[in-house]
Amino acid sequence: MAGLPPGDPQLVSMIVNHLKTQGLFDQFRRECLADVDTKPAYLNLKQRVDNFVSNHLSNHTWSPHLNKNQLRNNIRQLVLQSGMLEQGVDRIVAQVVDPKINHIFRPQVERVVREFLSPGKEEKEKSKSTAEKQDEELKTSSQAKQKAKERIKEGKS
Repeated sequence: MAGLPPGDPQLVSMIVNHLKTQGLFDQFRRECLADVDTKPAYLNLKQRVDNFVSNHLSNHTWSPHLNKNQLRNNIRQLVLQSGMLEQGVDRIVAQVVDPKINHIFRPQVERVVREFLSPGKEEKEKSKSTAEKQDEELKTSSQAKQKAKERIKEGKS
């Protein structure tokens, strides 16, 4: 792993597999799907597809002998050929995924990649930063106590 140069396809594949085993892709998918149906791009695409299908079906007369599977496949092909899905999905991605990339997805991916490339180092840094935080809290607490004592002394004199 350490001997592979950055960008090596084998290294990239190993990192992607590691991200998958950590459940990151599933988490990202859940986060995106959670609010996709509230975005204007999704609602617009849904309305456009519904209207397209309704218009197409209005040209057909229903009968018990109508081959519904063939009609469904025909509509599916027409929707795909129209290009509306491609454009709509691009807009949905812009509204749902793009805002999450820099502040949600990238930091998590970078953390997992660092852990993958330097196992154990992340834990040392965590314990170091935890110890530093505890020292800072003690220092702040001690300073607060000292200030309180000084105020009490000032109040007595």
